[in-house]
Amino acid sequence: MLVSLTNINKFYNGNKVLDNVSLTIDESDRIGLVGVNGCGKSTLLKIITGSVEPDRFTERDGVISYAAKTSVGYLEQMGGLNSENTVIEEMREVFEPVHRAIDRLREIELEIEMGDNSSADEYQRLSSWIEANDGYNTDVKIRMVLNGMGFGEDSLERTVSGFSGGEKTRLSIARLLLEEPNLLILDEPTNHLDFKTIMWLEDYLRSYRGAILVVSHDRYFLERVCTSICEIERGVLKRYRGNYSAYVRQREENDARQEKEYELQQKQIAKMEDYVARNIVRATTSKRAQSRQKALDKIERIEKPFHETRTAKIRFTYAVEPPIDVLKVKNVDISVGSGDSAKTLVDGISFDVRRGDKIGIIGDNGIGKSTLLKIIQEQLPHKGVVRWNSNVKISYFEQESTNLNKSLTVMEELHSRYPSMSDLEVRSLLAQVRLVGENVFKKIGVISGGERAKVCFAIMMQEHGNVLILDEPTNHLDLASKETIEDALAEYTGTVIFVSHDRYLLSKIADRLIELKDGTYRLHEYGFDKYLDVLREEQAAEKRAADAEKLAKAAEAAKSKSNKVYRTKQQRSAEAARKNEMKRLENEIDELQAQIDALTEEISSEAVYSDYELMNEKCTEIERLKNKIDEDFELLVELDS
Repeated sequence: MLVSLTNINKFYNGNKVLDNVSLTIDESDRIGLVGVNGCGKSTLLKIITGSVEPDRFTERDGVISYAAKTSVGYLEQMGGLNSENTVIEEMREVFEPVHRAIDRLREIELEIEMGDNSSADEYQRLSSWIEANDGYNTDVKIRMVLNGMGFGEDSLERTVSGFSGGEKTRLSIARLLLEEPNLLILDEPTNHLDFKTIMWLEDYLRSYRGAILVVSHDRYFLERVCTSICEIERGVLKRYRGNYSAYVRQREENDARQEKEYELQQKQIAKMEDYVARNIVRATTSKRAQSRQKALDKIERIEKPFHETRTAKIRFTYAVEPPIDVLKVKNVDISVGSGDSAKTLVDGISFDVRRGDKIGIIGDNGIGKSTLLKIIQEQLPHKGVVRWNSNVKISYFEQESTNLNKSLTVMEELHSRYPSMSDLEVRSLLAQVRLVGENVFKKIGVISGGERAKVCFAIMMQEHGNVLILDEPTNHLDLASKETIEDALAEYTGTVIFVSHDRYLLSKIADRLIELKDGTYRLHEYGFDKYLDVLREEQAAEKRAADAEKLAKAAEAAKSKSNKVYRTKQQRSAEAARKNEMKRLENEIDELQAQIDALTEEISSEAVYSDYELMNEKCTEIERLKNKIDEDFELLVELDS
């Protein structure tokens, strides 16, 4: 056990955010924390880290226990960095105690050379401590983590203050990973990461030696990293075993079971109440009725299932069937700016869209994805040809909802578009997207991004477009709303063209992909899961090529050495032994890597990630194999020098 929470309560402005929450975090836990916006997830993290105190009413309330060995690392967005440092200075600060110990070791070595052996015991202690903390490989660790988080050699000497907000968040994650706390707490860690970096982080966290508690709306991340999911709903925390898919399945099963139990109990209560009402005043049956009333009073009432955010009913329909060939795009450019400041991001884009296609557009921020959506709608000037066929009706979801009038209320916005609809019809439509009560009378400019998105979905339901064009449709939505939109798009039989960073949405909806990257584009005639497999294969091929190049250089160096003339038999024998040992190490490294690949594949299966002990055993073995590879590489380098 690292942390234990018992009866945690928290009120804000008279509202109970956390209601008797209890949670135990063990050494090998991978916990995903989910719930609607404002449910108390961040508050719970702050209570665990000690920056917020729980509300206490009795001695048994708000008990937080930490094991003596517990070290907590908490990711604060863009926080905890010294803006004056260079990147390498910032990362090396993590290992400051190690560096001080190494400096002291050098001082003692000089003292010993001068004949002063008084610090020999200290030298032995420091040597053992540095070795135990892998102190001589700190720069290797730093470069490995920074490279995984997207920072190359050219970034090391840059000052932290010169990076963007998203880059600073990535640096904060890198520093936190290097600190290696045994409880790692992350709040939306994938918000500013591209697919490649997210995949690296997922792989890194799956073999992380400590416990992980993460708040995330990235369901793909929760799917791959977590072994249990904790949901906060109306202040109550429930824990589900397994990854995100297992959580969804168990939650639905629990809801169905609770609904059935509630209905059965209500029938029983109604029957007993009816008996009491009919018999309480009759002398012959009064005692039995009183007994039945006492039984009624003692019944522990099952709470009526309540999942308001899961009842949204979004459905996209159309009346006019489009032709088979919907859209043709040929030699289109994506350009920004004008005149001398004009810049072409991607040129020569060509693709066709057919009826029923569901095409996902992916790529890094700023590459031109949203611009491409506007170009194919002829909203921006461009080169090349964009040709829509007849009988096409487009319904467009714009990322920042700029098509809405911020000065109007939600009701007024709908009435301005559909004046023939009555107030009752408008409110009924808004209720389908879960905009109810006083929210419908708020101005567009003051409601949340998620609520504005729901207004847009309500409008799209009325537009009945046979082509949906969507720009980051799930960006501002909670998990339940994301699931609703996914179901609606999956059931929709028309054509969908959408931009998204939401890997779960891409996996469920897209059957083709357009990838914008490094000034060019690629068409992928398959879905997102296959795309990730291809991407991993390409990355593995790049790594193999780099390793092969290193080995080729080492072989060339060895060949040069072998061409030397050795004067003695002992020298020739030693050289042969050196070559044999290098060959053995190379083979062993290949075998160890194969074992790591096999174990990494194993821990992605439900049979492993749902078993805490087995998962911990596999992760420990992966870490041991990685350490053995590092040792072999060090020996290989020594033998080759």
